[in-house]
Amino acid sequence: MDFLQTAAEWAWARHHNVLSWYIRPLFLIPFCYFAYRRSLVGIFATLFALLTSMFWFSVPEHVAPAVLTALQAEKDYLLGPWAAWKVAIALLVPLSLAGLAAAFWKRSFMIGVIVINAIAVLKLVWTFGFLGSEAGFALLVPALTGLAICNAVVIWWLRRRKEQHQ
Repeated sequence: MDFLQTAAEWAWARHHNVLSWYIRPLFLIPFCYFAYRRSLVGIFATLFALLTSMFWFSVPEHVAPAVLTALQAEKDYLLGPWAAWKVAIALLVPLSLAGLAAAFWKRSFMIGVIVINAIAVLKLVWTFGFLGSEAGFALLVPALTGLAICNAVVIWWLRRRKEQHQ
């Protein structure tokens, strides 16, 4: 059990590096690509990369107070008591990813873009609503940056695809 505690502390310290906050939303790009290509291996490899990305980066030398507050609030939320409403909210994560994969798998690009935007907006609403405004503002720039990049890539890809089919 000591190993698990040590591993969790090691990963948690690296989660304080905000570079991982900017990287994680970008995993939606290969996720959508592999769903479009109907590659389950690619989808699951992307999910594995997404889940492990919180500890790819080194422990930051300095952590902004807002980041500390956000992460402590997240930790308190996750380690606190779980009721049915909390389980329902947690289930939105795999359900939204399944919906996103289904949209691109079925070539419903507009629905895919709507789901990408809904994921980002719901993450921000959840953060502001359950973790507080300081946590919400700490996440705002990474979330909106990731959303803008994801939207830009999907729009670029759709235009490129349309040009190739003309």
